[in-house]
Amino acid sequence: MSEVYGVILAGGIGTRMGNSEKPKQFIELGGRPIIIHTLEKFAVHPGFAGILVLVPQAWMGYTRDIIRRYLPDAAGIEVLQGGETRNETVMNAIRHIEKMGRLTDETIIVTHDSVRPFVTHRIIEENIQAAREYGACDTVIPATDTIVESREGGCITSIPNRSYMYQGQTPQSFAAKKLKETYEALSAQEREILTDACKILVLQGEKVQLVQGEVFNIKITYPYDVTVAKALLGMEM
Repeated sequence: MSEVYGVILAGGIGTRMGNSEKPKQFIELGGRPIIIHTLEKFAVHPGFAGILVLVPQAWMGYTRDIIRRYLPDAAGIEVLQGGETRNETVMNAIRHIEKMGRLTDETIIVTHDSVRPFVTHRIIEENIQAAREYGACDTVIPATDTIVESREGGCITSIPNRSYMYQGQTPQSFAAKKLKETYEALSAQEREILTDACKILVLQGEKVQLVQGEVFNIKITYPYDVTVAKALLGMEM
């Protein structure tokens, strides 16, 4: 059976959160940092050979400290330095697996935003199975609002059929070796237009399977999201 690694992407600095003291993944929610809530979901899942947490270099020591404090019994969690972009951060994780001599054609990575603490066991499990079967998958929910496209930001260019539209979440999961090889084959121009790891494969005409997400699998980006997250935790507002 292929080895599976959780890859927690915590490279953001939280500028949209308006917090100048610490990146958003370290803001406390229910008495614990958001990233700890997220890591806990991965740490209790039995399917992982290891969990890699990628953070800005300046926050690596702090991240190790809070993991030891809040998840003292969790095994196999390593803190690594993130890259300059989201996809370079993913590549850093894959290169680390390769340096350990564990990267094979069957190695699977489950990449997840550190600030999506409400991911479920079901979503993680279906990501692992879909990545094994199809080589790549993305977690999505159907778009509920009409999507409006504007190429220049002032007028509507088109209104796509909503029944074909989905909102992307994470995890996004991949056959790690193939993702790395595909990324390295992209031109500099192609890398510039990447928004996430799935687009690496889509640009090359590869199929990416869909996994059903959850409306509550929110990404905590803005101060309002913290309020929603507190409600989801059942906290007193």
